[in-house]
Amino acid sequence: MPEAYCFKCRTKRTIRNATATRLKNGRPATQGVCPVCGTKVFRIGKG
Repeated sequence: MPEAYCFKCRTKRTIRNATATRLKNGRPATQGVCPVCGTKVFRIGKG
């Protein structure tokens, strides 16, 4: 399960509804939603 840092909860959380994306420079990224507070979370790498 991919994890990302949630700035609202101030801890690492597993990403819910994770989708793999690519940045403009071609690097992989993962974005989704924090399962606790519902804030958007984003992680560069491990796409």
